[in-house]
Amino acid sequence: MGNIKQNEYFPNYASPPGDTLLEIIEDLGMTQAELADRTGRPKKTINEIIKGKAAITPETALQFERVLGVPAHLWNQREKYYRELLAQQEERERLEKQLAWLKKFPLKEMVKKGWIKSYKDSVDQMCEVLHFFGIASPEQWQATSAAFRQTKAFTVHEGAVAAWLRRGELLAQQLPTEPYKPRLFRATLAQLRALTKEPPKTFVPQLTVKCAASGVAVVFVPELPGARVSGATRWLTPTKALLQLSFRYQTADQVWFSFFHEAGHILLHGKRLVFLETEAQAEQEEKEAEANRFAADLLIPPAQWQTFLTTQDYSSKAAICSFATALDLAPGIVVGRLQHEKLLPFASHNDLKQRLAEGDL
Repeated sequence: MGNIKQNEYFPNYASPPGDTLLEIIEDLGMTQAELADRTGRPKKTINEIIKGKAAITPETALQFERVLGVPAHLWNQREKYYRELLAQQEERERLEKQLAWLKKFPLKEMVKKGWIKSYKDSVDQMCEVLHFFGIASPEQWQATSAAFRQTKAFTVHEGAVAAWLRRGELLAQQLPTEPYKPRLFRATLAQLRALTKEPPKTFVPQLTVKCAASGVAVVFVPELPGARVSGATRWLTPTKALLQLSFRYQTADQVWFSFFHEAGHILLHGKRLVFLETEAQAEQEEKEAEANRFAADLLIPPAQWQTFLTTQDYSSKAAICSFATALDLAPGIVVGRLQHEKLLPFASHNDLKQRLAEGDL
């Protein structure tokens, strides 16, 4: 037994340790019954180990070491490796039956944006998507997205919306924030109006830093095809809110309104609620209307807005620019408000609006 080359009995494929055990005792001219007598294990147990029906326990591994001269740690490693491979094979077979789940997601776009890696093998691709969502199986995806499914917006394209939301969550997890302070956040919002005049390269990092100081993680995530989502708000922890935006409408006035709208949800509505803003979301809903009013009034105070409408030629580009300057606000914000309230045609003065693109993020 002292001349046995221990390593040659541990192949790197999914064969049970019993195969190795059988080879060793046959080389030694030992029967299963004799091994059972020498180790003190029942003959049935030895036979089941050889057939792969029973596992080699740490105690049995020590007994094999004394009888066969092969260290116990090698038997334990062999058993552990075999069980892991067996579990992987079983898991692969299970996932192969659920590949249709992948069709829910715009995988090519997710790969293009660098959110996930591309794999030729479908099961490997599924594992990559499961890892992206931080779940073990498609069943868990159904459970973790339950809160979003309660919103009308989620019915637009559930896979695209879910992926967009998850990307925002992952980015927010990497963003350090102070514990949420509502008064500080409200005060910060008033200061942020001046950033509406800045390009994305300037306002995005400043917006992120200033909001993080009051416990709100702001992340910008380009939309995915079919999602048609402009913003979302939810609480990651009791002291950390996530405010997520896309550049869906490609103009700064829309992005800023979405930002202050989502900020309104954070300040006005409960921490247990989830808000998604898409084309499918009904503006008539009470909380959405409240958030709309909050955003509109914060960007342009009601009294000043009424004064502008009653004393100025609000269709004049010069009047719009002068009013915006007085408010320390981008003129495109004023144009967008006039257009939304149908006081100005949607084709008028769009040159005052700042155009945005995904590359600006």
